[in-house]
Parts: sequence; C-alpha cells; structure tokens
Amino acid sequence: MRDLWRVLKRSRLAMAGVLVLGVIVLVALAAPLLAPFDPEAIDIRNRLARPAWFGGPEGHPLGTDSVGRDLLSRIVYGARVSLFVGVATVLVGGLFGSFLGILAGFWRGRVETIIMRLVDIQLAFPSILLAVAIMAILGPSLWNVIFVLSLATWAPFCRVARGQTLSVCQEDYITAARAIGAGPWSIIRRHVVPNVIGPLIVIASFALATNIINEASLSFLGVGVPPTTPTWGGMLGEGRNYIRMAWWVSTLPGVALMLVVYSVNVLGDWLRDYLDPTLID
Repeated sequence: MRDLWRVLKRSRLAMAGVLVLGVIVLVALAAPLLAPFDPEAIDIRNRLARPAWFGGPEGHPLGTDSVGRDLLSRIVYGARVSLFVGVATVLVGGLFGSFLGILAGFWRGRVETIIMRLVDIQLAFPSILLAVAIMAILGPSLWNVIFVLSLATWAPFCRVARGQTLSVCQEDYITAARAIGAGPWSIIRRHVVPNVIGPLIVIASFALATNIINEASLSFLGVGVPPTTPTWGGMLGEGRNYIRMAWWVSTLPGVALMLVVYSVNVLGDWLRDYLDPTLID
C-alpha cells in the first residue's frame, strides 16, 4: 500500500481524481448532516427558484426544482444511490463473472463451451436496451436496478478472467503444483486468483463508471429507481422540460454525475498503467 500511494502521488491527474471521488463519497455518507432540507420536502411558493449565487433565495444555494424541492439536498442524497448502485453491481456482477471465467479457463472442455456460449448470448444484446426491457417487466426498484445492471456486467469479467486463467495455466509453476498433488481448488486459490486479479480490478473501475451512467440512464427514462427516491438521472429527466427557463434543475445534477464518472475513469486509467508497467511511458 505504501508503494501504491508513493506511485499515485506522482500522477497529479490521478490524485485529483482520488480527491474528487473521496469528497463525493464523504458527502454521500454524511448526507443527513450536510443536506439543508429534506430532499422530498415540497415548497410550491419557491418553485423553480434560482440558485442563491444567481439571484435566488439564500436558503437554497443551488435553487429548487419544479415543485420547490431543494436541489442541493437532492444532489447530496442522489450521490448515495449512484455510488451504491455502481459498487453493488460491480461486486455482484464482477465476482460472478470472474468466478465463471476462472472455471472456464481452468477446466476447459464442456464447462468452458457452455459458459462462453452464455457470454456470447449476453454480449449479443446491447446492455442498456436489455436493462430497459427487463426493468419494464420487473418495475422500478433499487434492487431491480442492481439485479439488471449486474446481469449486464458479468460477461466482460468472465471473458477477461478466462483469458488470464488460460495464460496462467500454461506457466511452469502450475505444472509443478499439479505434479506434487495440489488439488484444483488449491491451485485456483493460491496461484490463479492472485495472478488474474490485476486486470479484473481495472475492468471493475471502468465498470463502476459505466454502471453509474446506466443507473442514471434508467432513472432518466423513468424505469429505474422509483421517482420518490432522489437520483441524478431522475433529476435530469425532471429538469429537461424546464431547461430553457430553469437550466440549473438538470445542469447541476449533470455536473455531479460528470465529476464522479470522470474521476472514476481517471483512477481506472491510472490503475491500468500501474498494474501493467509495459503501458507506462
């Protein structure tokens, strides 16, 4: 970890991404303390109020939406949903896909054929269209969103894990482990997993950013998290009808979404370079 931190400090862009992402995570965790209002409190008298720094009322620093709800409070609480969905889907889909990929690469034969045909079927469908179709059937729900996005996430992890496992299994130390009587699960745990986890971490970082955007897209289309839950995508969807008269309703949540996704992508790009020295200039 000390070596990781030392190398990280050399990249200003990666450090900026870590700082921005860290601040947003802290804001999401401390949402009840930082939000000045209840994110669902309606105040029709202050409907579409301008941000305080743009000539609006002082009580609403970022203005209000179409029914007078405080935008700052909703953005702060929306960070919780976006980060939770992103992390949960990467953990569920990533672990499931990595497990199947390692099995396919280690045992080969019929097991590999079945798993990889399932991957091909999964990748034949555009992920966002598949997510919209399933959500239209299941209905809006936070857990349904996590399930659907996890279903759309596992296939890339499976492919990468299989390819890395095939490469590792050609090494001499795997042959030596088999020769001394090591069991398959012992080989996988002690030799395969430590050598394939690096690329999977990089895939996970980019999948995190992708799933945050996908969750916002589903909420924007009205088939994601229920409308009563503040989400950045839902706020973008609500504000599109008022973009000319109240640009802040959709612009500010969009800026928050952009910062999170950009920070995660920057960190993922740095991780790719760190874990694969051949890519470093």
